[in-house]
Amino acid sequence: MLTLRFDHLSKLFPGVRALNAVSFTATGGRVHGLLGENGAGKSTLLKILGGQYRADEGRLLLNDVPCDFYSAGDAIAAGIAVIHQELQYVPSLSVMENLLLGRLPRRWGLLDRSAARQQVRDRLQALGVALDPDQLLEDCSIAQRQMVEICKAVMQDAQVIAFDEPTSSLSHRESEVLFKIIRDLRAHGKIILYISHRLEELYALCDDCTILRDGQHVATHYPMAEIPQDQLIAEMVGRELADIYAYQTRPLGAPRLELRQLSGGVITSPLNLEVRAGEIVGFFGLVGAGRSELMRLIYGADARHHESQVVLDGASLPAHQISASIAAGVVMCPEDRKEQGILSMASVAENINISCRRGRVFLRHKEEAQRADELIARLQIKTPSRDQSIRLLSGGNQQKVILARWLAQEELKVFILDEPTRGIDVGARNEIYRIMYQVASRGCVVLVVSSDLPEVMGIADRIIVMREGEISGELQREDASEAAILKLALLD
Repeated sequence: MLTLRFDHLSKLFPGVRALNAVSFTATGGRVHGLLGENGAGKSTLLKILGGQYRADEGRLLLNDVPCDFYSAGDAIAAGIAVIHQELQYVPSLSVMENLLLGRLPRRWGLLDRSAARQQVRDRLQALGVALDPDQLLEDCSIAQRQMVEICKAVMQDAQVIAFDEPTSSLSHRESEVLFKIIRDLRAHGKIILYISHRLEELYALCDDCTILRDGQHVATHYPMAEIPQDQLIAEMVGRELADIYAYQTRPLGAPRLELRQLSGGVITSPLNLEVRAGEIVGFFGLVGAGRSELMRLIYGADARHHESQVVLDGASLPAHQISASIAAGVVMCPEDRKEQGILSMASVAENINISCRRGRVFLRHKEEAQRADELIARLQIKTPSRDQSIRLLSGGNQQKVILARWLAQEELKVFILDEPTRGIDVGARNEIYRIMYQVASRGCVVLVVSSDLPEVMGIADRIIVMREGEISGELQREDASEAAILKLALLD
């Protein structure tokens, strides 16, 4: 039986000990979950496993043989594949070229594209994945790029495969395809490591689990199924949590945001919608339903058709002008934080304060430092200091910095959040939901796109369901059920 042993692994970064003497063992033929809050050290552990980082202390042993990787290539050569939370792909290359990067078949010294295409088609069909081998990655959706990364790892025929938040961008159907792939790998005796913040997913998939908190090993459970959910959460966050959604009722005002004949891009049929002041509206649908595209039209990130109007407090917002939207109090936390959300070379403080610098000639350093410190504490952002580069933070903490940026705005009128809790731990979710309710209680319109059905049902006053660029139905909170929502999302 295969074994993978983490033996007192430690990793230090400037100002922080990301891992502190972590020890546990994963075995072949079982799925081993890694649980913990953002910044607990889960992704750092997988980066050591995948050769991106080297441990400062401790050992990694595969079948009792010490592994000391200097690069990702060393890990792959040893039979280890890691699908990281931040995807690793070449956007200018096709699906086929990304899947066979460095391994494209040759004939007479030349690349045999025909053989490569057939090889990829056969493997994708065997995995049950619908992807066009010739499509460029830059033209693929985030979900499709995620599936390419997953397929690339599986096609390496590795003995150890680690997944870091693999379903964060996937639809329900795509997630089921992934789960089938993982169960097949388990049946073939592979070692599977699996990171997710979705507890129901972990219970359905994982045989065993290890909990990390603040870079330290808290517990390992064999098997996971015997451990109550409340105990796992308490071990992850170090405290008991109340109802995760903790829905708060609030009085709703008059209609504040109106969409009049709104269309553009994949939104081909004009949409009409009114949202009241203080209302939280959840948008649910399958990947490709047009939810994110609708948010971008409202925000002014994409061009809308000439007759379309976005009306806020009775005034029509200029089309395709993000700066005008922000000035009017309309802000958005995008789905793809890496590409669209963060300033990767800037500090945490600079990322938080960038929204407050519009129109200013001189920077107010003391004011910005105080604002950053307050929001770091309020959102429990794990960073050694406000001056830390944001690219060194975990994905979940980067998401919280983006939220902090817009909370620094003096007056919010429309707060758009596209998959706001993707990759966010259960403890931080509580804080994000509390902030949503707080902002809404001041009369702000809150629009939330989420693929997490329990989340949509837990936080929204009203749920809009989309399918193929159209609104297929809407439900008030008290009338919503999983069956009713899925029926609107799936059926014509």
